[in-house]
Amino acid sequence: MSIRVGTRASALAVAQTRMTADAMSAVAGVPVELVRIESDGDRMRGSLASLGGTGVFVSALRDALLAGHCDAIVHSLKDLPTAPVEGLLLGAVPQREDPRDALCARDGLTLATLPVGARVGTGSPRRRAALLAVRPDLEIVDIRGNIDTRLRRVLPGSASPLDAIVLALSGLRRLGRVDAITELLGFDVSPHAPGQGALAIEVRDEEPSEQLRAALAAVEHLPTRAAITAERSLLAALEAGCAAPIGASALVETDRVVLHGVVFATDGTASLVREVAEPVDNGSVGGGRHRADSQYGGRELPVVEAAFRCGSLLADALLGAGAAELAPLGAPS
Repeated sequence: MSIRVGTRASALAVAQTRMTADAMSAVAGVPVELVRIESDGDRMRGSLASLGGTGVFVSALRDALLAGHCDAIVHSLKDLPTAPVEGLLLGAVPQREDPRDALCARDGLTLATLPVGARVGTGSPRRRAALLAVRPDLEIVDIRGNIDTRLRRVLPGSASPLDAIVLALSGLRRLGRVDAITELLGFDVSPHAPGQGALAIEVRDEEPSEQLRAALAAVEHLPTRAAITAERSLLAALEAGCAAPIGASALVETDRVVLHGVVFATDGTASLVREVAEPVDNGSVGGGRHRADSQYGGRELPVVEAAFRCGSLLADALLGAGAAELAPLGAPS
């Protein structure tokens, strides 16, 4: 008997799912089989906003899981819509990779040394706004495609050359392409997306096999679950879809959760920055087994409940400061 884990067919998705599957297999003591599934987002072209948001990357996997074609599915967590899906649970959240963005530029250039009017590629409204906030002279070019396709556009001789592109550091690491990075961009320059750098393992809402239960427990990382709960609860409370230029970063400390959020105007000309902190009721991040619920997971644990409150409080603070007038909100992902 094996555990069947569904994944998108892209090189990055397969690499990160294989890494997760290997960790699951080592503990469960059974083989883990990858089931490659092509998503609508992989087949279609155009901006994410025009395709209906990041949910286009997960719907085919969820359909396969619900139909019983696999036992679990692995997503990039930032692609996972915040709305719950009946019949599914967030079964495990592995330890997060570094969530920062990375600049990959020609000739070793950095954001500060790119020439005036340089062409920088990204498909993210958040990155577009953040780049223009720092360098309003840049020409931001909307791009799609896998990591290697994007990186080729920075190489000499490209049919549609770019001076630089911005990608997630986590994806470059998982594909072994950190050599292409010319600068790491901190949260103060390019605030990362809620959930960026983390993976999500979804399962059916039913009693799992002992092997699957053990495999999920082996890769679960509670501090990461708490951090992404805070960031994603902010996104949900703001009713922000993929077109909203929003960054969020949660820090899970010994006795509290701190959440930092940024909302940009789409053209980068203005932004709102706020921070909230919530104590963990039992005074400790703690640990132990838990059952995930369909939307945020493990909310009965004090640290995850504190994280959820952080998202709601920060959304109230940002909306009270005028976030809805600054960015396109009201479009849940």
